[in-house]
Amino acid sequence: MSSRRGTFIVLSLIGVAILLSAGGTLLLLAGGPPPPSIPSDATLYMKMRAPFDEVDRLGFFSQFSQTATPTLRATIDMIHRAKTDSRVKTLVIKPEGNALWAQLQEVRAALVDFRKSGKPVTAFLESGGPQEYFVASAADHVMMMPAGTLDLSGLATYELFFRGALDKIGVYPDLLHIGDYKTYSNTFVEKGFTPAHREMSKSLNRDWYDQLVKAIADGRKKSEAEIVRAIDGGPYMADGALRAGLIDATGYEDQIDDHPPVKGTRRLEDRTYRDAAPSSFSDAPRIALLYATGTITSGTSSFDGAGGEVLGSDTFAQWLRKVRVDPAIRAIVVRINSPGGSAIASEVIWRELMLTKDLKPLIVSMGDVAASGGYYIAVPADRIVAEPGTITGSIGVVTGKFVVKGTLDKLGIGQDSVSDGRFAEIDSPFSQFSKEERARVEEQLRATYDLFVSRVAVGRKTTAENVDRIARGRVWTGRQALDLHLIDELGGLETAIQVAKQRARIDASRNVQLVVYPPRRSIAEFLANPFGASAENTFGLLAHRPELRVIGALNSMLGLFRRGEPLTIMPDVFWN
Repeated sequence: MSSRRGTFIVLSLIGVAILLSAGGTLLLLAGGPPPPSIPSDATLYMKMRAPFDEVDRLGFFSQFSQTATPTLRATIDMIHRAKTDSRVKTLVIKPEGNALWAQLQEVRAALVDFRKSGKPVTAFLESGGPQEYFVASAADHVMMMPAGTLDLSGLATYELFFRGALDKIGVYPDLLHIGDYKTYSNTFVEKGFTPAHREMSKSLNRDWYDQLVKAIADGRKKSEAEIVRAIDGGPYMADGALRAGLIDATGYEDQIDDHPPVKGTRRLEDRTYRDAAPSSFSDAPRIALLYATGTITSGTSSFDGAGGEVLGSDTFAQWLRKVRVDPAIRAIVVRINSPGGSAIASEVIWRELMLTKDLKPLIVSMGDVAASGGYYIAVPADRIVAEPGTITGSIGVVTGKFVVKGTLDKLGIGQDSVSDGRFAEIDSPFSQFSKEERARVEEQLRATYDLFVSRVAVGRKTTAENVDRIARGRVWTGRQALDLHLIDELGGLETAIQVAKQRARIDASRNVQLVVYPPRRSIAEFLANPFGASAENTFGLLAHRPELRVIGALNSMLGLFRRGEPLTIMPDVFWN
């Protein structure tokens, strides 16, 4: 950004702040620079930085940010738009970073669809691991920098266990759970995998691995056996990847322009293409798109620093009440990307969704994660769509407390209390559950689990016994969930929108206008809280700082254990 432009933006922000603080009226003048023109022989260059935000966090000011990356939907929309744009002759992608599999599968599917237009795709990698290469393998031609490395040597899943650390500082995790596979509490009470935990993790990792192998085999036009041998021979330097047939050429990014099919075309940056005036569908039928992203809690939605986004039941309920009475809204799609959270808040959202589905078609699209409470709020839908790699299920509950008496004793801090009532100190942080207290907590926990199972049974039109058989806290991939009838169809958000159009009796070939919640942040909202609760999280630094992710995950988990509240949540998983 030039110093002149930066000064202008700062002064503009100061002026806006003065107007708002003085109660003045802010007038945005129409006009401004015209949208950029698109050459008739363009190659669209797209940098694909994962993980993608589901929601635009910067709102109005995203147009001024040089570092803001497009959301997942904006990225996929750009690919779809370029497919039918006669000015765009070819596409160059540069995958970077990594995400859970569902996001990458949506992007990859869009690239495969783009190629059906007959327009070629070139992928460029400086270096990459399984996730970057998974996306790149959708291209016709893969180029890697000569000094680059292709870290394609398999998949490994890592999980953290904090029991040893808690023991050292004198904290006792007095936690209870329903379901052998409900592993959230294992994070704190165990020092490693239990047999059930290991079984589940192996199943997930293997299914993701099989999906990776098949996708690469399809993209590179090789057999799955050949890809398995190639993976077992990794990791590779660029020349080794070339000999293994995993890439097509080595070279630098500036050399892409010298080779067909890019040669002879003019470079078009993704930001320029994004800012060009898109087609308007203001008179098209309307479908509401509600994003249910983050840890589920009671109250309002927010960004929560290192812990990520928070989905507040009050906020989401308000959105639902608004769209279900809006006569212009023909159908509702809920995009879920949540590991769960509060069972109470999940039940509140479940109720609002049940009221909504009686009035309008309700379709759920699952993103990377729709587990525990995230799955709880999915089951009212008329139809559930998920990617093969989506983490789903985890139908189970956990609760408890952390007893800090040992820590206080180590520090020489005394503690005492007075109380009235038989179970007044059931949630005391200074003592473990007594036998009677534990029995009472287990009774409440069982009731919450049974309610969860019954909600799933009703939503999926089956029996509680059938649900319990595949529940017990177990997590499944989307492909496994389809076989178990936990979901109805494989696909991404675009698939869910098409299903919504069908249910609303909208012609499949007709464009629709999406009414998105949360709405784009206004200038006033941005100035009141420019970067959410954490600028570091907003700009994605946590995704590239593993040690900060660990601290953030621990802080987020501990913060969820509030007085006597049952949780429907799954633990964080780290993998490569």
